[in-house]
Amino acid sequence: MSLQNLKERALKNKEVHTEYERLESEFAFIDQLLSMRKQAGLTQEQLAMRMHTQKSNISRLERGNANPSWATLLKYANACGFELSLTSHKMPNDT
Repeated sequence: MSLQNLKERALKNKEVHTEYERLESEFAFIDQLLSMRKQAGLTQEQLAMRMHTQKSNISRLERGNANPSWATLLKYANACGFELSLTSHKMPNDT
């Protein structure tokens, strides 16, 4: 069974689907962090050196096991050669 098939099967469960939707924006943000680092051509260790921190902190951040401050996120983006901005949009009503 492929990962995609497993995901589709799991998402048929209403509770799993609800939790997946709740976490979707967090996963998308983590993907964005990884994309910045990869586009910069940096390893976690190189990024950590640029940020004056430890590789384990970068790893935790990229796994979603951290609660970073806005300043940390700005440092991460800047160390990768990116600017970071915050946007908002109204969520659709669940009716």
